[in-house]
Amino acid sequence: MDSVASPTVWAVTVVLLLGVLAVDLLVIARRPHEPTIREVSRHLAVFVGLAVLFGIGLAIFASPHELSPNPSAEFFAGWLTEYSLSVDNLFIFIIIMANFRVPREFQQTALMIGIVLALVMRAIFIFVGAAAINEFSWVFYLFGLFLVYTAIKLAKEGAEDEDEYEENKLVQWAERRLPATSEWRGTSLLARIDGSRLLTPMFFVVLTLGTTDLLFALDSIPAIYGLTKDPYIVFTANLFALMGLRQLYFLIGGLLERLIYLSYGLAFLLGFIGVKLILHALHENELPFLNGGHHVEWAPDIPIWLSLVVIIGTLTVTTVVSLLASRRMSIAERDAATGPRRDWEND
Repeated sequence: MDSVASPTVWAVTVVLLLGVLAVDLLVIARRPHEPTIREVSRHLAVFVGLAVLFGIGLAIFASPHELSPNPSAEFFAGWLTEYSLSVDNLFIFIIIMANFRVPREFQQTALMIGIVLALVMRAIFIFVGAAAINEFSWVFYLFGLFLVYTAIKLAKEGAEDEDEYEENKLVQWAERRLPATSEWRGTSLLARIDGSRLLTPMFFVVLTLGTTDLLFALDSIPAIYGLTKDPYIVFTANLFALMGLRQLYFLIGGLLERLIYLSYGLAFLLGFIGVKLILHALHENELPFLNGGHHVEWAPDIPIWLSLVVIIGTLTVTTVVSLLASRRMSIAERDAATGPRRDWEND
C-alpha cells in the first residue's frame, strides 16, 4: 500500500506511539484516581506538543507523495478535525459514565481501555478504507454523500441526540446474557464471587465506550480521508487525537456545556469535507455513466491549505460565538441549548 512512510517508519511510529499509550495505561492501572486539573493539563500539553512536533517533523523529513502532496498540512488538518469530532463525542462519554454511575476514581481507567479498543477498531477501518480507495475511486462519492447526509442530520438535531442516548444492541445483549455482578471491584473487568467468575460493571462500561467510538468512526474516518489519502497520516492523526481524549474529558467537562453551537460548527465542517470529497470524485471520475467515464473539468480539487483555513476558522468562530452567547444565558437556558449535562460532575 502506497504511503508517505516506508514500512520501517510505519513500524517505528506504531511501536513508539503505542508505547506511550501502554505506559500511560500501566501508570493508571497501578494507581486509579480522579486526576487533578494540573495533572490532566500537564499530560494534555505533552500529547498536544508531541502532535505538533510530529507535524513539524513531517514538514522537514516527509517528501511530497502522490497520496500526500503536503504531508504536514494534511496531518494538521486531519488531527484538528479528529480532535474537534472527539470533543463532540465527549458529550456521549459523559452520559455513559453517568448512566453506569462510574466512580470518579475509575473513570480515567475506563476511558483509557475504551480508547485502546477504539484505536484497534479504527485501525481496521483505516486500512479497509485505504484498500477500497486504492481499488475503487468511486468510494469518494459514497464518503462524500455520507458526510453531507451526516452534516444535515447533525445540523437538524443540534445537540439533542446526546440526550437521547441509548445503549447499542451488543451491550444490551451482553448485559442480558453474560454472567455479571453489579458490584464494583476496582478497575477489574472480572471478579471471582462464590467460586464463579463474573463480569463487573467496568467490563460493560469499557464495552460501551469502545463500541460507541466505533460508531463515531463511521463519520470521522471518511472525514479525514477527505483531507488526505495517505493511510499513515490518517492513522497518526487519529492516534494523536485519541491520545488526548481522556485528558480533554476531565479538563473541559465544565466547558462543554458552554459550547452550545459546537454541533453546528461540526455539521458545517463535515458538510464542507463531504463536498470536497464529491468534487474530488468528480475530478477523478471513472464511472462510465457519468460524463462518459471522463473527469469533470469544472470540478476543482480544493487545496489542503484552504481546508486547513476553513477548519481552523470554523472551530475558532464556533468556540468564540458559543462562549459569548452562553455568557448571556442562564443555566436553564444553557441546558436547553446543549442538553442537561451538568449532573455528571456530581456522580
